[in-house]
Amino acid sequence: MGILLTSTSDAAAAGQTMGTIGIIVIYALLFGAMWFFLMRPQKKEQKRVAAMISSLEIGDCVLTTSGFYGIVIDIADDTVIVEFGNNKNCRIPMEKSAINRVEKPGEN
Repeated sequence: MGILLTSTSDAAAAGQTMGTIGIIVIYALLFGAMWFFLMRPQKKEQKRVAAMISSLEIGDCVLTTSGFYGIVIDIADDTVIVEFGNNKNCRIPMEKSAINRVEKPGEN
């Protein structure tokens, strides 16, 4: 009778260990899927925006985050001066991070 009880408890301990390993594997898979579907596209978008800002040149047409279109007339380290409107008198300095989209003069 004692042999039967010891083998049953050993089997229960082995089953509990396998259950713990299974939970750890499931959590690792969930974390990997979250990284793949959430964080990876965000990093890709940040790289795209950084490349767009680094290729900014004088004369480019930009769309700001507030929805205004303007022409870049001067570029500093982290700021740009953008000219808005047809009267050529509205020149506003703004941060490069406020630029949402850049259109080169030759593009449509």
